[in-house]
Amino acid sequence: MNSHFRDTRKIDPAKGDKLGDGTPNDLNRVEIGPTQLAFKEWEGAGLTLPNLDNMRAYRHARLTKHIVDRGYCGLLMFDPLNIRYATDSTNMQLWNTHNPFRAVLLCADGYMVIWDYKNSPFLSKFNPLVREQRSGADLFYFDRGDKIDVAADTFANEVRLLAQAHGGGGKRLAVDKIMLHGLRALEAQGFEIMDGEEVTEKSRAIKGPDEILAMRCASHACETSVKAMEDFARAQVPGGTTSEDDVWAVLHAENIKRGGEWIETRLLASGPRTNPWFQECGPRICQNNEIISFDTDLIGSYGICVDISRSWWIGDAAPRPDMIYAMQHGLEHIQHNMEMLKPGVMVPELTRNCHVLDDQFQAQKYGCLMHGVGLCDEWPLVAYPDKAVPGAFDYPLEPGMVLCVEALISPQGGDFSIKLEDQVLITEDGYENLTQYPFDPALLGQN
Repeated sequence: MNSHFRDTRKIDPAKGDKLGDGTPNDLNRVEIGPTQLAFKEWEGAGLTLPNLDNMRAYRHARLTKHIVDRGYCGLLMFDPLNIRYATDSTNMQLWNTHNPFRAVLLCADGYMVIWDYKNSPFLSKFNPLVREQRSGADLFYFDRGDKIDVAADTFANEVRLLAQAHGGGGKRLAVDKIMLHGLRALEAQGFEIMDGEEVTEKSRAIKGPDEILAMRCASHACETSVKAMEDFARAQVPGGTTSEDDVWAVLHAENIKRGGEWIETRLLASGPRTNPWFQECGPRICQNNEIISFDTDLIGSYGICVDISRSWWIGDAAPRPDMIYAMQHGLEHIQHNMEMLKPGVMVPELTRNCHVLDDQFQAQKYGCLMHGVGLCDEWPLVAYPDKAVPGAFDYPLEPGMVLCVEALISPQGGDFSIKLEDQVLITEDGYENLTQYPFDPALLGQN
């Protein structure tokens, strides 16, 4: 008789048959997740792990309520992060962003079906809230050629039958992102297509208790990884052979070691490449006595985004006075704006009452004051006064929201930029800063 690893795999008997997050303690989990290194570090830090069954149930209930409250028959999702939110399952996330082969239909009665890659329906079977696994939502030209319309008609008919059985007889269907042939096929089936992104963004905005626990763990893993990157930069950059890519690669590696997933951008730059901001990291050799600025944009443990920014002075001389002033000004900016955060405050109030940057920093200030964060950058966006669109974000802050508070202090025509950002939870009576990573004392003029 053949023997398989699944039949002989070992567990840690001290932990029982389940890990602290409710997943099987068999070192053979199907869904991607934290590593033993991450669990060990979180235990050492005294962190409480999320219960993933409870987290999944919270997300499912929240999405379903938003569907019912709007009178929709269902919500059809193609965005990989909305699918992750609804099912907590992943499948080639980045490839899926430009080759959309997955879809999830959540009906008004809570019945949920996933269309996945035809060879991997097992990837969501760990979650009993996913009632069926199918295939056939791949409606892109590379895969279907000149017969996309046939595949789209077949898929749309399946959606129609499911909506009839589980959608209360309605035809108002919310859809987030869909290929052109898919949209036309759904409309041909008689559906009135509604804005699915509005549903998912509002659902995702309020984090449940276990999502917040997951974010605390992800934040700890991210900051541990950032520390490894800082230690590497301070040890290696003065030697004059270390590139921006070398420094950034440390963050990627440390993120993966802890069960993180990917990094959305390449926003690390050194010296004069920090200004203007948004030059992504490359082969430039970092020099002694320069600034390194970065924005993590990191999808970490449990698929949680940890989006923090720091600027470091790397060198044996002191930074210039204008750099120190910019750093102090940036810290004042985010601290002032953070103090406005509490339940009930309207987003336009945050815009109206924000800290005002010096004139020299206005032209190249960041694209927003703050933004929501969860599985990625999320709704809402808090704009600067000169960029605000009346009526776009007339909503109050609520407990359970998480916002990233930003500052880009970048003198126009200058040779440096300071980038700062903390991730902040809205509590019942105010806020809690989830970011513990220190600010560079040299840039603050403290040594």
